[in-house]
Amino acid sequence: MATTRQQPYWQPPPAPSAEANLPPLKIWNSLTRSNNAFVPIDWKSRTVLWYACGPTVYSDAHLGHARNYVSTDIIRRVLRDYFKFHVRFVMNITDVDDKIIVRGRQQHLFAIFISEHPVCDDEVMSTCEIALTQYIRKNLAPSMPASAPLVDQLKDVKKRYSGVLSGGSLNDGDGQPGDKEAKVKMHMNAVLSAWDAINSKGDKSNDQSASFYTSTEDVLLPYLDSIKGASIDAADHTIFTKLTQKFEARFMEDVRALGCVDPDEITRVTEYGSQIVEFVDKIQQNGFAYVTSDGSVYFDIEAFEAANHNYARLEPWNRNDTALQADGEGALTKRSSEKRSDADFALWKASKAGEPTWPSPWGQGRPGWHIECSAMASDKLGSQIDIHSGGVDLAFPHHDNELAQSEAYWDRGDKHSHQWVNYFMHMGHLSIQGSKMSKSLKNFTTVREALKRGDWTPRGLRIAFLMGGWKEGIEITDDLVKAGSAWEDKVNNFFLNVKDLLARANKEAQAESQNVLVDGFAQTLAKAQHSTFDALCDSFNTPLVMADISELISAYNSIDRPHPDDALIVAKWITSMVNTFGLNGSSSPDDEVIGWSGITIPESAIPIVHPLSSLRDELRHKVRAPEGISPEDLNVTQRVKEFLPDNREPEVEPYVDIASRFANDVSNLSSSSSISKDLLQLCDRLRDVDLWNRGIYLEDRDGGLPALVRPVTRELLAARQEKEERESQKQKAKEDREREAAAKADKGRLSHLDMFRIKEYSAWDDEGLPLKDAQGEDITKSKGKKLRKDWERQKKLHEVWKKSNA
Repeated sequence: MATTRQQPYWQPPPAPSAEANLPPLKIWNSLTRSNNAFVPIDWKSRTVLWYACGPTVYSDAHLGHARNYVSTDIIRRVLRDYFKFHVRFVMNITDVDDKIIVRGRQQHLFAIFISEHPVCDDEVMSTCEIALTQYIRKNLAPSMPASAPLVDQLKDVKKRYSGVLSGGSLNDGDGQPGDKEAKVKMHMNAVLSAWDAINSKGDKSNDQSASFYTSTEDVLLPYLDSIKGASIDAADHTIFTKLTQKFEARFMEDVRALGCVDPDEITRVTEYGSQIVEFVDKIQQNGFAYVTSDGSVYFDIEAFEAANHNYARLEPWNRNDTALQADGEGALTKRSSEKRSDADFALWKASKAGEPTWPSPWGQGRPGWHIECSAMASDKLGSQIDIHSGGVDLAFPHHDNELAQSEAYWDRGDKHSHQWVNYFMHMGHLSIQGSKMSKSLKNFTTVREALKRGDWTPRGLRIAFLMGGWKEGIEITDDLVKAGSAWEDKVNNFFLNVKDLLARANKEAQAESQNVLVDGFAQTLAKAQHSTFDALCDSFNTPLVMADISELISAYNSIDRPHPDDALIVAKWITSMVNTFGLNGSSSPDDEVIGWSGITIPESAIPIVHPLSSLRDELRHKVRAPEGISPEDLNVTQRVKEFLPDNREPEVEPYVDIASRFANDVSNLSSSSSISKDLLQLCDRLRDVDLWNRGIYLEDRDGGLPALVRPVTRELLAARQEKEERESQKQKAKEDREREAAAKADKGRLSHLDMFRIKEYSAWDDEGLPLKDAQGEDITKSKGKKLRKDWERQKKLHEVWKKSNA
């Protein structure tokens, strides 16, 4: 038996036979806190059984969830597409638990309250003040008594947490702020928002009421549930399912938008009521559970360990953490005096008023949180699973309790403990300003918000996770964003240049016959391939693979004139890797198409923009040629008409207009006195304005190469913005210099002979220097010296001014 601080023995899967030909893959296993050789249970067929903890669907998925599910998707793809395993991937949807019950009730009661009070009358204001007082008392622990006026309690907590609101920590400003500080900020934001709404003196129209309810929602929800939650008709499951079905659908939309492959099977708690009851019943029959008088069923940890099982396999050091235990039991669970141990956890909860119920031998109730995954995973995948995964915050108590329940269910009654999961994988947190991104902390950006606003693209987010690794925590920083953007831009440019090289060399048609590298590049590619294989065998070390790809592209870019065959084979391998990582949508690593999406302009633009770009190249070349350009060369209208379509669909019309305008403007230059200059300006306008505004960029290149036709990317936009800012700053500096020079020159307008002829003095010499002050006293020697210096300085300025105005 392991100690409370030490993980128990992990039983490695049986070694496969020599002919199995498995890769030397090792996985960081949370059950051992080390890399373990990966051997699937059914190694003969290379089948991998994988169960992943899915979302609890009561609100939209945020970027912290994206971290988990995208990283999981990357590993799943690597197992399937790189190592060629057959992965059976099952994911659950938690659509019944304490959070869902509370949120479903709150939203239901809030909607009723608003319908009964469409206008914010005095009753609404009174209710909100009571709700706000209770919210402050529960979440911010003011030092004042509950009877103190609300405004005084508010002042108290604002003063108490002023340091936290300013970015400090709860520990008197020492240390970095973390989750506790983020929670305080969340509660204070809710309080201040509600207080501002209550104190607003606006009208009480419906529009104002909608804004008011938005501002006070966070404090009203828990209050309404506290006074009316037990009174709702919980037999009406639609109160809860309309919430969960909505957010399950939105979750699936979000992860698909992020490029995640759908699970092979999805299980839902609401569809497993009878199976969960049977699962709990068998655990009880095996002697590892007991029933309390209210009809709840608890797991008996002491009996479990007495039977030679190990509890808290993943994090034994946390088994006595009461805060984690309470969080695992849920907000609606009350402490029971009938529990044999405080650490025992609920397998089946007797339902109380206002909670959904299912029938069971112990009375009406509902599943405990942890039991759902044990029952569903065992039903779908059997008595032993290769991989179980989830977020790192689920390790204890959720996953540890899952392991205990499942081993108790599959107990054989002998001295050998059953190992339900062979490899446990926990995805690291995504942090922001030192705190994990969390629904409970409300310090998150939802996936759909981030994608809609353009903060992230699906590819950019996946690149960030690939560069950070799957098990390590990642913090969103400017450096992370810049590194990811630079990597993406580098690969983008590589694919663009290779496709251009192949097109010019007409090599795509010969792709099937090319199998070797020339120009000595074979060793460079082989080194990258071997390094990538070793990295992925090292528990999916994607940061190293990303570096390998970057270094390979750098090596390719260093070649003065790369051979098309080199370009083709290198591009094929890099394409296969980005496809393996899911950076190119659903494209397979075996696809013959080189590159990834987003490196070509719209299909509707290609027949017009490409010949238009070639015409522009030709005109620019003639302008720079020794013989120059002739008026006859400007007659391009007919040439342009030849590649314009007869049927102008709406998506083609903008490009037709651009081409036609360019042709007309060029043709009209025949009467210009500065044809070359004007023509180059038209070519620049076509590149920098007309096509740029349509999301297309003509990248002019040296060495006689034609312009590269490419989409406008985020990186190009950022580069242009940076250039415009530099030019703006340069222009501003020039204007400042000119303004200073003008002011300095204007200062010389006053003659040095007249500069001191003011009331401060009463006598002057022939040069206009003061001899006496206003009272008739002689100017002191020291002051005279100072006045002489000022006089000489003004004399120089005046002489300059006279010259400039001669």
